[in-house]
Amino acid sequence: MIKQENRKLYRRVFLLALPIALQNLISSCLGLLDNLMVGALGEAELAAVGVGTQLSFLHWMMLFGFTSGCSTFMAQYYGANDMHSIRKTVGFAFSVAFSVSIIFFIAANCFTGEIVSIFTDIPEALPLAEEYLRTGSPTFLLIAVTVPLTAGLRTTQQTQLPLYISTTAFLTNTIMNYILIFGNFGAPELGVRGAAVATVISRSLEAGLILFVIFALRNKIAGPLREFFGFDRKFVIPVVKNAIPTTLNESLWGLGTSMFTVAFAHMSVTAYAAVQASDTIKNVFMMAGFSIGDAALILIGQKLGERDKEEAFTLAVRLLRVDIIIGVIAGVLLALMAPVMAGFFNFTPLGNVYAIRIIWVYALFLPVNLVIGYAITGVLRGGGDTTYAMTRELACVWLIGVPIAFISTMLLNLPVYLAVLCVRAGELTEVIILVRRIFSKKWLNIVIDIDEK
Repeated sequence: MIKQENRKLYRRVFLLALPIALQNLISSCLGLLDNLMVGALGEAELAAVGVGTQLSFLHWMMLFGFTSGCSTFMAQYYGANDMHSIRKTVGFAFSVAFSVSIIFFIAANCFTGEIVSIFTDIPEALPLAEEYLRTGSPTFLLIAVTVPLTAGLRTTQQTQLPLYISTTAFLTNTIMNYILIFGNFGAPELGVRGAAVATVISRSLEAGLILFVIFALRNKIAGPLREFFGFDRKFVIPVVKNAIPTTLNESLWGLGTSMFTVAFAHMSVTAYAAVQASDTIKNVFMMAGFSIGDAALILIGQKLGERDKEEAFTLAVRLLRVDIIIGVIAGVLLALMAPVMAGFFNFTPLGNVYAIRIIWVYALFLPVNLVIGYAITGVLRGGGDTTYAMTRELACVWLIGVPIAFISTMLLNLPVYLAVLCVRAGELTEVIILVRRIFSKKWLNIVIDIDEK
C-alpha cells in the first residue's frame, strides 16, 4: 500500500514538475545560446551583457519574491476550492508588481550610467552595458504582467500552459538574437543592442500570449476584472505579511548575488566573462532541478488548504530525498561536460581554464544549491514559514557569502575559481539549518481563512 501511495505521489509530482522543469531547462538552454552569440563578439561584450542584466536580475527577484509569497495563498485557496480568492490574490500581486516595475523602468532610463558603474569599472564594458540596459528597459513592465499570471496558472496546477507560452517566447528570443546581433537576413548588425531588442520582442510576445490564453480562451482563473481588483484591506494584510519576507528574501538575496558580481567584475574582463559563462552553463542543470521546489509549494499548499498537516510533512520529506538524488546526478553530469561546454565560448586560453574550473566548483555544490532552493521556495513558503526562511538565508548570504567574495578577490587576490569555491563553501551552513527546519515541523502553517469569499 505504501509503495502504491509513493508511486501515486511521484506521478503527481512528475506531472506537475516536468512542465516547470522543461520550461526552466528551455529558458536556461536558450540563455546559454544567447550568451554564446554575444560571446562570439568578444569577452568585453559578454561581460557587458552580464553587467547590464544585473538590474533586470534584481527586478525579477523582487517580483518573484513577492509573487512567491502570494503563491502560498493561491495554492492553499486552491486546496480549499476558492477560485474567487485566487483571482483577488493574482490581481493584488499584479498591482504591486506593476508599481515596482515602473520605478525600475524609470531608473534604467534616467540613471543608466550610475547603475552600471556600480557593478564594474572596466572601461570597455561600461558603454556597452549602458546601451543594453537602456534598450531593454521595456521588459521591466512586461515581466510585471507575466510573473503574477504564471503563478496563478501554476498554483492551480496548470503547469503546461506557462511551458508552451515561455517556449514560444524563448525560441523567438533566440531567433531574433541571431538576426539582430549579427545582422542576418538583411537586418542591421546591432551587436549588444540587438540582444536587448530581441529580449523586448520576446517578452512582448510572452505577455500577449498569457493574456490571450487566460482571458480570451476563458481559462479557469479568468473572471471579471472587478474580481481581480476587488481586494480590500482585510484581504491584503495577511498576504502582505507573508509576502514581505519572501520579497525581502529574494530581493536581498539577488542584491547579495549582485555583490558577488561586483567582486568578480572588478578582477578582469577575462575572469568575469568566465563567471558569466559558467553561471549560464550551471543554470541549464540547476534551474530544471528547482522545479521540485515549485511542485512542492503547489502540493504542500494544497494539502494545508485541505487542513492535512501530516500529509504535507510526509510530502516534504519524500520530495527532499528526490531533490537530493537529482542534485547528485546533475552535479556529476555538469562536471563531466565542463570542458566541452566551456569550449563553446570564444575564450582566450586563460578564460577557458577559468571557466572549466568554475564549472567544476558549481558541480560540486549543485546538490547543496538544489536543497536550499527546495527548502526555501518549496517547503517553507508552501507552509507560510517565510520569515524564518528569509532571516536564515539572508544571514548566510550577507554575513558569510558577501564578505568572503570581497576578501577572496580584493584582499587575498585569489584566482577567480578559488574565490568562487570560497563563496560556495559558505552555503554548507545554510543547508544544515534549512534541513533541520524541515524535520522540526514548525513550518506547517495554514495561512488562509476558508470562510472568506
